Amino acid sequence: MDGLVVTQAEKALAFRALHDGREGFVIPNPWDIGSARLLSKLGFKALATTSAGHAFSLGRPDNSITQELALAHIRQLANATELPLSADLENGFGDRPEEAARTIRLAAEAGAVGGSIEDLTRNHESPLYSLSLAAERIRAAAEAARSLPFPFLLTARAENYFVGRPSLKDTIERLQAYQEAGADVLFAPGITSREDIAEVVRSIDRPLNVLMGVSGMTLGARELNRLGVKRFSVGGSLARAALGEFSRAAAELMEHGTVDYAKTAVSGKELNELFGTFL
Repeated sequence: MDGLVVTQAEKALAFRALHDGREGFVIPNPWDIGSARLLSKLGFKALATTSAGHAFSLGRPDNSITQELALAHIRQLANATELPLSADLENGFGDRPEEAARTIRLAAEAGAVGGSIEDLTRNHESPLYSLSLAAERIRAAAEAARSLPFPFLLTARAENYFVGRPSLKDTIERLQAYQEAGADVLFAPGITSREDIAEVVRSIDRPLNVLMGVSGMTLGARELNRLGVKRFSVGGSLARAALGEFSRAAAELMEHGTVDYAKTAVSGKELNELFGTFL
């Protein structure tokens, strides 16, 4: 599709086809326009935003991005390449089901062809929505997605492992409820063991997204695909890797006054040529 204007509907159909195929696929997470374009040039078939990477790029902690900032970010990345974009929509930026639904519609208007809704409350004393409310929120989001003029793929996330409540039984119950509520893709970040992932795959009938690049995850995309996983994302780990290299380079400059880091840096000529192809 190089050189062509790809419509949102075409992106949506291409994104759905990736989930319908027999092989799994990696959906990396850029944090700005430059990283999105680099990933598209490397040959990835779709991209997903990362709320953590986006926050870090603004000098903010994770879970501090407003809906307004998130929508502007989606719009930037959706227009940066011709690849389908799925959006990290956190918990839908509100507790009520209708707020999750509204966020789906706004994300679609901003250019996303998919998006995820978490079951996190942002309340430290009660970090997860009750199962009934969480499913109701996904049902409302799914209805909003179905009302769009193209196939928007809704991902439902069970976050209990991420909030220190590692119950596989609870995860599976939540994912099954979200499946029944209309989610197209299911996601339980924090599950890392081969046995747990295989059990989740056996317990659902929708594509499963697994998060790589987190502590405890030793399985690669090929191994995960053999377990039946369809989609593999990396969250904020690419952004953290970039910031880690930046920190090490800056420390070298500060502490030693040397620039050995420049020996492995990509050249300005390469970047000018790469980014020039998007103009």
